[in-house]
Amino acid sequence: MEYHITLPSKPRIVSEEGLQGVYEIDSLYPGYGHTLGNSLRRIILSSLPGAAVTQVKIEGVPHEFATIDGVRETVMEILLNLKRVHFVLHGEESQTISLIVKNTGEVTAKDFNLPSQVEIKNPEQHICDLSGKATLELEATIERGLGYVSREVLTKDKVDIGTIALDATFTPIRRVNYEVENMRVGDRTDFNRLRILIETNGTIAPREALEQSIETMIHQLRAVIGFQESEPVASDSATSNKTEGATEATKVKLADLGLSTRIVTSLEGAGIKSAAGLARKSASALKELDGIGEKAVEEISVALAGFGLTLKAE
Repeated sequence: MEYHITLPSKPRIVSEEGLQGVYEIDSLYPGYGHTLGNSLRRIILSSLPGAAVTQVKIEGVPHEFATIDGVRETVMEILLNLKRVHFVLHGEESQTISLIVKNTGEVTAKDFNLPSQVEIKNPEQHICDLSGKATLELEATIERGLGYVSREVLTKDKVDIGTIALDATFTPIRRVNYEVENMRVGDRTDFNRLRILIETNGTIAPREALEQSIETMIHQLRAVIGFQESEPVASDSATSNKTEGATEATKVKLADLGLSTRIVTSLEGAGIKSAAGLARKSASALKELDGIGEKAVEEISVALAGFGLTLKAE
């Protein structure tokens, strides 16, 4: 009996309207529709990079529970409105945006002074309303990251007095759903068709979100192909002591390496939790991860060297 391998189709566009897209993948083996659909949904929700406000400083405001004379909204309401602004950050470095408004009326996201690396996709987003002789001076830090990160993680060091740290939702995805139905392939009627719906916040196209999630899955699976080769155990005492020291160093947690928050977030998103796991990666493998570039690899190498470890050789 001849056995023919049937490969799934490339994604097909069913519809694309505004921030929402529906796509189909045909000819999946029975059961593979849910396997692929659930995996892609989890990757889309957790592993696509985005930008968000992480710190805010408002002139004359000591904390988030304060109020501002002449401003209708409380500081807490202003912060919530800032979280609704959808940013695109070009590059890996964090950026600072500013706002100085003295006129009476509505303040929206379009009133921000932006560096060239920052773009706002919903400039009509309401920030606050001013009345009388009120003046609002505000600075916000925009960072790049993955998923949801609490402000405790983002601010490992104490923030300056008057600076308000925020929880950050970096994901550019609003909603992801999928469904699976049977289809005919040859004489069989139990093959799967995967239909996936993606809605974004406008900082990334739905089609691009699907493409990036597929690439992320491929990179992750490619990294685990094959088995590790066991290294020979040295017999002399000097090498033994060195190995023992390195073994102790590999117990160091990722958070203790002193890396920047952005790099730690990217590595943890890729499943790397310790110095040992990091040392098993090569520089080229790290660069394939979202949010890791040449500068990040240099920072990682220096951090590992402090514990007597190095990245895996190419």
